[in-house]
Amino acid sequence: MVRKPDRKPSRVERIQLWLSRGREVDGLWVGTREAEPHPALRRVEDALRLIKSHDALHYYRVIRNLERVWVHLLPSAVAHYNSSLNACVFDERFVLAETTTLQMIASTIIHEATHARLDVWGIDYDETIRYRIEAICLRRELNFLIKLPDSEHLQEEIVHTLEWYATKQDYFSDLNNRERDDQGAPEAFRYLGAPDWFVRCAMWLIRRRHARASR
Repeated sequence: MVRKPDRKPSRVERIQLWLSRGREVDGLWVGTREAEPHPALRRVEDALRLIKSHDALHYYRVIRNLERVWVHLLPSAVAHYNSSLNACVFDERFVLAETTTLQMIASTIIHEATHARLDVWGIDYDETIRYRIEAICLRRELNFLIKLPDSEHLQEEIVHTLEWYATKQDYFSDLNNRERDDQGAPEAFRYLGAPDWFVRCAMWLIRRRHARASR
């Protein structure tokens, strides 16, 4: 029996969503926290159209398994799956970067929609099987990319990533994930325009919280 995931967005998440601007694309909410003219939002919409025009099955799975695609700010990842929001959440800097192609955004949506599908099937993102889950999601990306023209370079990158992850399965441990978030937090604060004193105070509070949690 397929279980229905427990969706309980936090109060902060609900406020952030309320402050975001978005619109529906085939029933999928696509939103952003950025100011007008919302260039990142337009890029995500273009990526969805790319999926729809080249792979009807994967597009159907995206629309069916995700409720939202949200351009926000992530300290240490280009994107992740937020189970409480049933959302593919993108880092705004990744979406807006000149080096980020629509193919990359589209394949990332496929990746996070696969996480959502596994979540519905009751497969928890447990530390002991995270490598296997990520490998499944990367292979779904490959399956999509082979249908896109001029995507050979991206396909090679994913193959290399799969090979690297196979030798570094602890990359996805809770400890390593937390350390990457901590390392990326200062730049995320600065991107938002926070002064250095605020960044120092925020990092002190983060380190103090981790110290208490580890006791």
